[in-house]
Amino acid sequence: MSTRTVIRGGLVITASDEIHADVLIEDGRIAALAASNTPAAQAFTAERTIDATGKYVIPGGVDAHTHMELPFGGTFASDTFETGTRAAAWGGTTTIIDFAVQSVGHSLREGLDAWHAKADGNCAVDYGFHMIVSDVNEHTLKEMDHLVEEGVTSFKQFMAYPGVFYSDDGQILRAMQRSADNGGLIMMHAENGIAIDVLVEQALARGETDPRYHGEVRKALLEAEATHRAIKLAQVAGAPLYVVHVSATEAVAELARARDDGLPVFGETCPQYLFLSTDNLAEPDFEGAKYVCSTPLRPKEHQAALWRGLRTNDLQVVSTDHCPFCFVGQKELGRGDFSKIPNGLPGVENRMDLLHQAVLDGHISRRRWIEIACASPARMFGLYPKKGTIAPGADADVVIYDPHAEQVMSAETHHMNVDYSAYEGKRTTGRVETVLSRGEPVITEREYTGHAGHGVFTPRSTCQYLN
Repeated sequence: MSTRTVIRGGLVITASDEIHADVLIEDGRIAALAASNTPAAQAFTAERTIDATGKYVIPGGVDAHTHMELPFGGTFASDTFETGTRAAAWGGTTTIIDFAVQSVGHSLREGLDAWHAKADGNCAVDYGFHMIVSDVNEHTLKEMDHLVEEGVTSFKQFMAYPGVFYSDDGQILRAMQRSADNGGLIMMHAENGIAIDVLVEQALARGETDPRYHGEVRKALLEAEATHRAIKLAQVAGAPLYVVHVSATEAVAELARARDDGLPVFGETCPQYLFLSTDNLAEPDFEGAKYVCSTPLRPKEHQAALWRGLRTNDLQVVSTDHCPFCFVGQKELGRGDFSKIPNGLPGVENRMDLLHQAVLDGHISRRRWIEIACASPARMFGLYPKKGTIAPGADADVVIYDPHAEQVMSAETHHMNVDYSAYEGKRTTGRVETVLSRGEPVITEREYTGHAGHGVFTPRSTCQYLN
């Protein structure tokens, strides 16, 4: 049974073009585009017609950094793959790449299998995996080759969290050397965790226990130092590098310098660093705990460097690092000791809308919005042009977006499984109306019409910026 859908009358926006066009979808893929009101477009016939007059027709978002069901600090991220991918769809994101975790003393395979088991049959939209490498040894290095062949082509390491995920420089170098050979991409959490632990201990000894001290001990200079060190290790290994959740002016400068030198170095930032700041961490009555994430929120003046980095392409991707913990019962674990607050905040549902607001605020163009939220993450992680664009042959992951609808972000109305919003009360213009995932309606005129199990595991090729 062939199913055809035509989307009529919208402004199709991709990373490279804007055109008033009708879009024909057949068997889950984009079959054709034709300028609206032309004979070619009028020849499109379909069982289902979606009227997108006055709306944008954009590719589904690709969020390349989520943590569903992540174990952290004695608890688990509050979104499951079912609730988290449903919330992603509500926010116009149709592909997530989540992080499978290798535990120390266990194989990569065990970690990957565990994450497949969490996600399989539960996702509303398509998903892929990165692999967190916590234990570098000869067996692990061989496994990396096998994972690349299976479409898990990126590996995350941590310069932070000693005793949990931490890798030392030697382990990082070995993994980078392996990725230089197998085509994988090393993703780095760049913060000097050894130094940060000293500063945490000293702050607590002084009685500085409130959430705002989380930001004060995780200094921007220690993010910059780790970013610099990661770049140099990658250079020694002859490997590409992707630095996750860049938050500080000084770290952006390290990336820009490396890119100016022609190195294959990439960076992502997240909405929380673009829209929130240490003012939020300092909110009274422990409210600041809601905003504890790592890298931490920075003083507002860092935001200008991040926006500039996005405009100049020194930062290529905006992901969410979606890792929600409820305020009640989870964030509260750190009352009286900021170091025990689970690190992470919710955002998978908010990213596309916040970045559209950034278009209206003059930070980025419409096409750059689609580039940093859809096309670049798809290219970075080997999903393009299957994902991240609207073009013949691409998966029909399509969002009908109303650029004029106004909304107020709130925990009352969001669909993430968490008891607060990081953007509570924020007014934005622009809202998702209808979402198709491989041609199937997941959100239909602001109603959820998807189901768990529609989303499938999507193997990836290697980073397409290196070919």
